[in-house]
Amino acid sequence: MKNKFPLNRLKTHKGTTLLTNARIFDAESGYDKKGDLLIQDGKIKDFGSLGKVKADETIDCKGKLLTAGLVDIQVHAREPGQEKKENLESASKAAISGGVTSIATMPNTKPVADDTATIDYIRRRARETALCNVFPYGSATKNMEGKELSEILTLADNGIVGITDDGLPIMDSSVMRFALTYAAEAGIVFSQHAEDLSLTRGAVMNEGVISARLGLRGYPNAAEAIIIERDLRILELVQKDYPKVKYHVLHISTAEGLEAIKTGKKKGLNVTCETAPHYFTLNENAVEEYRTFAKMNPPLRAEKDRKAVYDAVCSGLIDAIATDHAPHDVESKRLPFNEAAFGIVGLETLLPLSLALYHKKAISLKELLAKLTYKPADIIGINKGRLKKGADADLTLIDLDAEWTIDPEKFHSRSKNSPFEDYKVKGRAVKTFVGGQLVYSL
Repeated sequence: MKNKFPLNRLKTHKGTTLLTNARIFDAESGYDKKGDLLIQDGKIKDFGSLGKVKADETIDCKGKLLTAGLVDIQVHAREPGQEKKENLESASKAAISGGVTSIATMPNTKPVADDTATIDYIRRRARETALCNVFPYGSATKNMEGKELSEILTLADNGIVGITDDGLPIMDSSVMRFALTYAAEAGIVFSQHAEDLSLTRGAVMNEGVISARLGLRGYPNAAEAIIIERDLRILELVQKDYPKVKYHVLHISTAEGLEAIKTGKKKGLNVTCETAPHYFTLNENAVEEYRTFAKMNPPLRAEKDRKAVYDAVCSGLIDAIATDHAPHDVESKRLPFNEAAFGIVGLETLLPLSLALYHKKAISLKELLAKLTYKPADIIGINKGRLKKGADADLTLIDLDAEWTIDPEKFHSRSKNSPFEDYKVKGRAVKTFVGGQLVYSL
């Protein structure tokens, strides 16, 4: 059996590799032509109808789609502190097997990534073990407690791409204002988990008929919208003095939250948002019979919200698709629903679940891939996600027509907590390149 991961760790690519017979596709420019792509010393040297080109290595793409590597801007890699569930090496293998070449890691590690020592550790471990690009977030507040700001400017100097308290919102409006201000000063994005904690205390799923029948405390939709609406007021205040301030909403899940985003964008505020495939694929019915593998935060919502998120992805209101990859061991999930951990893995299902929208003709391939490549890259301010000469050769070769059935036991993540077991999908990554290196081959 061939090794799906030709490298043990990422290396600097030297020499030339010619990818032939590819459908070359760039989501930003709309470039879509059959041809070849030449990699030289880890960069895209040229692409198109190249004619006869000598290269150290030639790979036949067999007519499949060659595009910029996917960018996932919400990943819980669990290192340091929870390596039993995931580490940077296993998260990177899950990523590249799903066609993802760059990940932004969340700061809810142990210890929390709120100081330079922890950020330096994550970056060093990524260099030593990861097979994809790793871009860490820093915690907006110390220990993610929402009270005292982290040393945001210092963390930015150490290479963070944004600040967030991840699965916790900043409830104090004054702290929120200063967090946005310092993020603007540092030139990085502030990302918010939108949840009014006073409305969701003890909640474990969406509030509605099903939560009542199951006897479980539910999250009302208003909890998401209230925080977004408050934040947009604060953003408007900060944006007057800092026109380039960037405010981003993580994993949006409700129609009401989307209405708030729409209003903010119409007012010219610098607001972006993302969702995850589970919010446009599943609804609250997935937790029937107390299925803890469908327990997440924000929770799966009512069908009207799933449809609203689906439509917002297709209309362009939602800027990016990310996974909120949240690995948990079996012991954390095989518990009574109230006690089970929140979250699902998603790196290996991001592409096929998203491609369902394209196969259903709800969105063009260009618009869909934009939300998986350069648009998320732009949100966190990294130079990724585009096919252009001189760019890093981070590439994903996709078989759009491959039909397969999701089997979490075959995931490369250390954790298998997915609600998509036995889900039939179409489309998958078959080869992934990072910095010109072939790091994954199906």
